[in-house]
Amino acid sequence: MERANEVPPDVLERFTWYMRELSALTVMFHSRIAEQMGLSATDEKCLDLVARAEGPVTAGRIAELSGLSTGAVTGVIDRLERGGFVRRVRDPHDRRKVLVEIVPADIEKFMHLFEGARATTIEVLEHFTPEEREVLDRYHRLQIDTFRRRVIER
Repeated sequence: MERANEVPPDVLERFTWYMRELSALTVMFHSRIAEQMGLSATDEKCLDLVARAEGPVTAGRIAELSGLSTGAVTGVIDRLERGGFVRRVRDPHDRRKVLVEIVPADIEKFMHLFEGARATTIEVLEHFTPEEREVLDRYHRLQIDTFRRRVIER
C-alpha cells in the first residue's frame, strides 16, 4: 500500500477527533430515525443495506455487508418483515434460495426523515470547489474501503 506522507501526531489526533465526533452524531441520527420507524438502529442500518443493493439480496450477503452473524441477520430480517419493510421471495433462478427485497411503498413514507441529512450535505459541499470535492471524494472512498476491510471483512 502506497503512503504519500508521514502523518504528524497532531494531524492524526485532529482527524481521529473528527471521525469520533462524526461517528457519534451519525449513530445518534440513525438511532432517532430508527426510533421514528419503529426499528432498532441495527435493523434500520440493515434495511439501508438492502435498500442500497441492486435488487434483492440473500441473508448471507446482508451478513457480509453488516458484519453480523447469519443468525443475527435472520432475526433482523424477521423483524423487518413483520414491520412491512421487506419481504422474502424465492430466487427466480434457483428456487431453493431465498432473497430479501424492499417493500417500496413502506420505505417511501419514511424518506422525509432523511431530508435534513441531505440538506446538510448540500450545505457543506457548497463550501468546496469541484476540485476540492474530488479530494474529499477520494478521502472518503479510501476511508470507507479501509474501514470496511479492517472492521467488517475481518
